[in-house]
Amino acid sequence: MNAYELRETIGADGLLLNRERTEPEAGPGEVKIRVRATSLNFRDLLIAGGKYPARQDASLVPLSDGAGEVVAIGAGVSRFQVGERVAGTFFQGWSGGAIPADVSGRALGGTADGMLAEYVVLPEAGVIHSPGHLSFEEAATLPCAGVTAWNAVVETGRVRAGDTVLLLGTGGVSMFALQFAKLHGAQVIIASSSDEKLARAKALGADTLINYRSTPDWELEVLKATGGRGVDMVVEVGGAGTLEKSIKSVRVGGFIAIIGVLAGLGQIDPRPIIGRAVRLQGIFVGSGEMFASMNRALTGAALKPVIGRSFAFEEAKQAYGYQAQGSHFGKVVVTVGS
Repeated sequence: MNAYELRETIGADGLLLNRERTEPEAGPGEVKIRVRATSLNFRDLLIAGGKYPARQDASLVPLSDGAGEVVAIGAGVSRFQVGERVAGTFFQGWSGGAIPADVSGRALGGTADGMLAEYVVLPEAGVIHSPGHLSFEEAATLPCAGVTAWNAVVETGRVRAGDTVLLLGTGGVSMFALQFAKLHGAQVIIASSSDEKLARAKALGADTLINYRSTPDWELEVLKATGGRGVDMVVEVGGAGTLEKSIKSVRVGGFIAIIGVLAGLGQIDPRPIIGRAVRLQGIFVGSGEMFASMNRALTGAALKPVIGRSFAFEEAKQAYGYQAQGSHFGKVVVTVGS
């Protein structure tokens, strides 16, 4: 079968399309999936560049996110039938409950082979049904960015009607967070360096728009927009230096979901955190149960993920380059086959 392998951690140039990789077969308790679409996350760029803190094999199949249909099931599988549309969960060892201590060792596309292949085999517990109203491309955006945003906004953030949420940028996590926050009746403030992207975010429901390039002291604009109170929650996916501004933007007793791996680089003064009782928590994707809850919400509201651009399977390297530019709006998708 055809599959991409990350042979060297030198960026997209380290990807090799192996047209003779052995096609996997489903064993007991396993599900074989014909992959139809995959999507990229910032994590995938770090892995390709050797900047992600995880052990990986020399022939790693990259990308955590993918969706397709079941083509075979192993003995003992009861939750899936051939022909059903499914996706793999980001973590293959976190079905529900508290996050396991060893969860990082079972993450697709990092320590375990991922989804950038024509066929994959996963344990039954690591597969989930896709919402029926979504295309394969749309379903492929859910396992990492979608679940991360759902965990941050709904599971951990407990956003309610009337709350105000601050989002940074217009990438995949932020666009999902916008949709989930609006679904729960929150007001959304979004900051971006592009007026064109801000206009597109407004069309999706964003209430207050801030261009952080033309307004470098954007935390003051956030306070102004909230009458000096600050937001109830920040989804912190920014780069180096944004966390300090996010702390200044949140209300007394507010919550900051830490997602961006660059957000905390540098020294942070803890006094505003302590003096204003701000809660910071890292969000590391989420469990299979969270994935299922999110899918029910997506189905009930007929929500569709935001896809910025799609690439063909043979254009996977170009997709990596486009993701690295940071100019995308929503998710970057790679289709697999027809």
